[in-house]
Amino acid sequence: MLAVVAKGTDPAEPLGGLYVGEWPEAAVRGEWTTVTVHAASLNHHDLWTLRGVGPGTRRVPVVLGSDAAGVDEDGNEVIIHPVVGDPAAGGGDETLDPGRTLFGEEHDGTCAQRVAVPVRNLVPKPPGLSFEEAACLPGAWLTAYRMLFRKAALRPGDTVLVQGAGGGVSTALITLGAAAGFRVWVTGRSEERRESALRIGAHDVFSAGARLPARVDAVMETVGEATWAHSLRSLRPGGRVVVSGGDNRNHAAGRPGPYLLPAVDDRRIHPGHTRRPTGTLPVLRRAPAVSGHRPGAAAGTGPEWLPSAAER
Repeated sequence: MLAVVAKGTDPAEPLGGLYVGEWPEAAVRGEWTTVTVHAASLNHHDLWTLRGVGPGTRRVPVVLGSDAAGVDEDGNEVIIHPVVGDPAAGGGDETLDPGRTLFGEEHDGTCAQRVAVPVRNLVPKPPGLSFEEAACLPGAWLTAYRMLFRKAALRPGDTVLVQGAGGGVSTALITLGAAAGFRVWVTGRSEERRESALRIGAHDVFSAGARLPARVDAVMETVGEATWAHSLRSLRPGGRVVVSGGDNRNHAAGRPGPYLLPAVDDRRIHPGHTRRPTGTLPVLRRAPAVSGHRPGAAAGTGPEWLPSAAER
């Protein structure tokens, strides 16, 4: 089958280890099945693997990709949930399983014509979404969903600051936050990215590091060292910083940051991986149908699709 593979790693020239060509299919075992991939989305995770950073480098060569949509062995259109883990080992949350992985790490990923996945990782694809749109939901959109609705404890009318316009998670944060009735402020390094944030639902945009008109109820932090101090300065007492990871390098330590979090009075910091367990994806996939929003398009309005108390 045709696949996109990390055959080697190089921090300086990551594309040097990239291979596109014929590759053997992964074996199907136990409660696993095969999905024919119609669309796969890229994540920064794939670039980190090629750079030799993160758990994906433990098994190189490895097929890249953690998100996809396609057709299962019974002909059903499905979305592939990216987290492979045991909910029982994580106290009911597979993302807290110490042995959990993503596709493209211990198991071959989704950038291939076919991929082997656990049956429990398959979720029906909403008929109103294309395969390309559906493939964007699992990683970036589930991360954004959990950050906003599981961790930030926001209510309609609250102000949330999204650091770093342009990324997949930040795009999802902007559009989901606007659809939920939050006031969404966004920072960006370029005028082009700031204008794009306004088009997809941001209420106001600012240059990176700019002083804001007021302190915010929550900060969504996905950048790292470059925005960390600004995130803390922008937060009101009692607000929350939700950290899903960092793209910006900690140059002194040579690793992504921030992961060493300072103790800050009157601020709640929520670090950690934020992809939700498989059961959350059916909740999130209601959003496009009810709000009028589609992955990669402008947000609609109407918080009717937000999770119920039981789903939280």
